[in-house]
Amino acid sequence: MLSPYKILKSAQLNHYAIGAFNACNLELIKAIVISAHRLKSSVIIATSEGESEFIGMRKIRKIIDVWQEELNIPIILHLDHGHSLEKIKEAINSGYDSVHFDGSSLCLEDNIKTTKKVVNYVKKKNSGIIVEGELGYLRGSSELHSGVEIKEDDLTDPDEALEFIEKTGVDSLAVAIGNIHGIIKKQSNSSGLKYRNPHLYLSRLKQIKEKVEDKVFLVLHGGSGTPEGDIKKAIDLGIIKVNINTELRIAFSNTLRKILKEKKNEIVPYRIMPAVIDAVEKVVMEKIKLFGSVNSILK
Repeated sequence: MLSPYKILKSAQLNHYAIGAFNACNLELIKAIVISAHRLKSSVIIATSEGESEFIGMRKIRKIIDVWQEELNIPIILHLDHGHSLEKIKEAINSGYDSVHFDGSSLCLEDNIKTTKKVVNYVKKKNSGIIVEGELGYLRGSSELHSGVEIKEDDLTDPDEALEFIEKTGVDSLAVAIGNIHGIIKKQSNSSGLKYRNPHLYLSRLKQIKEKVEDKVFLVLHGGSGTPEGDIKKAIDLGIIKVNINTELRIAFSNTLRKILKEKKNEIVPYRIMPAVIDAVEKVVMEKIKLFGSVNSILK
């Protein structure tokens, strides 16, 4: 099986992106891995700190090992938005393949200093583990929002990006280019709620890519709700990993509510959950196709 580094390097060399899909239970994991298997795509399963606590880090490692053995597809298990070295250590000791230290709330100097400590710790434990840092500020959370204001100061500075990767030694860098966490909902008189996030600052991404070249893997957080055309252009400009969470949560929760409303007397979970899994699979497969990673395990 390919190493996490080789999976991401293949995406960089062949100009596609790997989807990083958040999961916190068996149903979401099943939907993600089945979708990746059907489309012969490498995939990243991510857990935030809250999701990790819910399912258990060691437990999800074992679950993914079973799926990987049965389906023979490359799966990277990734800690999303780790905010402390202690949480990073817990993920590493639980067998995670990749970790994200989010120091974006810190000043540049402190972000570099703390991220470097994380990189040094992780690489001493296992040099094959991917370390992702973050520079710039992403507003919002993985929920529905009535509005999110993006400020110029939020965006990743290209010169600071180069300084950050050279001083920390991160493998991947999550950038802020107008992307947000979560989805902005807009009211439509004709067909209910419509979701549309702001356009990305693609010119800023181009500047970052020109500055850092291929020294690091570039990551786009907040892929849910982002205009598809912008995502395609972002991948053309060097993004090789796109995070998706909110759209999976919407598909899961909306479908579950619908099934429980339609089948009020049904109490058997394995008769309720297949439709929920199918709904999540639909989202995952659409994203894999959008990211261009179909048949990526053959590249």
